[in-house]
Amino acid sequence: MAFLQTILAFVVALGSLVVIHELGHYWVARLCGVKVLRFSVGMGKIVFSRRFGPDQTEWALSILPLGGYVKMLDAREQDVSGLSLQELKREFTSQSVWKRMAIVAAGPFANFALSILLFAGIYTHGVPEPTTKVRVVSEQSAAYKAGLRGGDLITAVNGEPVQIWSELRWKVLQGAVDKAPVRLDIQRADPAVADGHLLDTLSLPVDGLSPKDLEGDYLSKLGIGLARPKAVLGKVMPDGPAMKAGLREGDLVTAIDGQPVADGLALVERVRASAGKSLNLSVLRGGSAIAVNVISEAQEANGMQIGLIRVEVPLAPEMIVASSPPLQALGKGAKRTWDSSILTLKMLGKMVVGEVSWKNITGPITIADYAGQTARIGAISYLSFIALIGISLGVMNLLPIPVLDGGHLLYYSLEVLTGRPISERVGAIAQRAGIGILMTLMMVAVFNDIVRLIF
Repeated sequence: MAFLQTILAFVVALGSLVVIHELGHYWVARLCGVKVLRFSVGMGKIVFSRRFGPDQTEWALSILPLGGYVKMLDAREQDVSGLSLQELKREFTSQSVWKRMAIVAAGPFANFALSILLFAGIYTHGVPEPTTKVRVVSEQSAAYKAGLRGGDLITAVNGEPVQIWSELRWKVLQGAVDKAPVRLDIQRADPAVADGHLLDTLSLPVDGLSPKDLEGDYLSKLGIGLARPKAVLGKVMPDGPAMKAGLREGDLVTAIDGQPVADGLALVERVRASAGKSLNLSVLRGGSAIAVNVISEAQEANGMQIGLIRVEVPLAPEMIVASSPPLQALGKGAKRTWDSSILTLKMLGKMVVGEVSWKNITGPITIADYAGQTARIGAISYLSFIALIGISLGVMNLLPIPVLDGGHLLYYSLEVLTGRPISERVGAIAQRAGIGILMTLMMVAVFNDIVRLIF
């Protein structure tokens, strides 16, 4: 069932992005007066088609589900000798270079427009996400040395407000890619201040992060983690070590063996690391401090021994629903799309010079896996995934590689500069080179997918 859901999520995501991309070409071609002969979703042999509209455009489904195309009246591909003068005016190559550039660029920009609208819808709707309050910071971490402390609320990164954890991650990632210190505005509880909060600005160095770190939880590498609730016990399981030791629901654990327990996650970590050992817990119960000695159970998990005391500990972080008015959400969507596009280009540039691993290139298998995972999480996650893939598709298509839209835009830019189109011979050589580059990238992507699948 999960496999079928993954396949369906992948087909819907990729199919919608391809349709939007090709519709961009189609709409602008029609706007420029160019005759469209066929609109195909998929490549290769046509399995189904119908003709609609004043030009009797053929709308088709083709056998290979990856990609699509818009076939226009084009003297380079069809015999136009028998056409009337009126029809020839609608042929692609007879259009001005500016119209041809607009038609070619319309596909990628349609993907960007879709991403902007999806992000805008998500920002308008709002989703429950953890706040930007951080848990106790390790004294050896870059965050602690920069001045960040447990309980601090990060309100802005490099001057841009953040309300939720995903915004914080995104802004820090941008700084990490640029290897520039990240400026954090924080709000810290302080009873000595009139409003109870102390505002401060910290400079967090991120140059210690390696390219490999950026592939994982880079915030924890810096020493930044989600704030968790205090170690207040939930349900105590019958006949478990906790109940036998006299622990009760609502007890607040403040220390273990004299070492402070900052939150529920710290309690869980200490207990798990103490399989079969006796633990001396300092507990607050009804305002009174008591000491409880509990012996943890030893249990095997993933080939190692862990400790259990059979009690529930709430670990859910503080959540917030951050939503924006429609116009503001549209602006935020446009900015997120722009920032993601720039970040994608920077990552590609770092791959070329060897600063970032080529393992970051993903192919259809990984994309399908992510499509299935996000679809199972929920609609918001899935739509965010489609928006991000749409941005990647738009950026990749604008790269100046022959065969791609960006390659054609390069040809037309040279035509603007020189006053004449490139020769057919140069175009043919560039076309073969472009196919070689794309095949190489596809092989790298599929290889990376297989390695991820196996290892």
